[in-house]
Amino acid sequence: MQKISIYFDKPKTFKPVNIKSLKGIVGLYFIFTQDTFIQYPFDKSKLLYIGMSEKKTNSIGSRLIGHFEGKSKNVGLVNYRMKAPLLFTYLNFDILKANWEFRIEDLESYFILSFVEHYGVYPICNNKTGAEIHSSELNVNLKIDWDYFKNK
Repeated sequence: MQKISIYFDKPKTFKPVNIKSLKGIVGLYFIFTQDTFIQYPFDKSKLLYIGMSEKKTNSIGSRLIGHFEGKSKNVGLVNYRMKAPLLFTYLNFDILKANWEFRIEDLESYFILSFVEHYGVYPICNNKTGAEIHSSELNVNLKIDWDYFKNK
């Protein structure tokens, strides 16, 4: 089984000026607090939300703007943003496709389930879960750098 380490890019402040350049990009995005740690059952993390964009017309840029403006109706993200600055980072699906043979929805599920394995519950602002991916179907093991959301 192939093992791939996933590292996240430098965080950006969750503001429209930093989001606009992501129009047309498909992938996963991660919204997290700048300074506040969330106490999850197994450990603390600043990560609030794992999201996805499955097509260019509903890109990472448009999804993040929807969260920023509150159009996504994610009350948790809106309220966290009102209290303190938020940050985000993302993974471009085009870069991962060479090593991931499944749909992007499955990749999002993999990340969410990995978060649950490390922290004991879903990220606090994720309201629903994706379909579970069975590890027997995978020929790749993604090693996700969850410590990124503790150190930034």
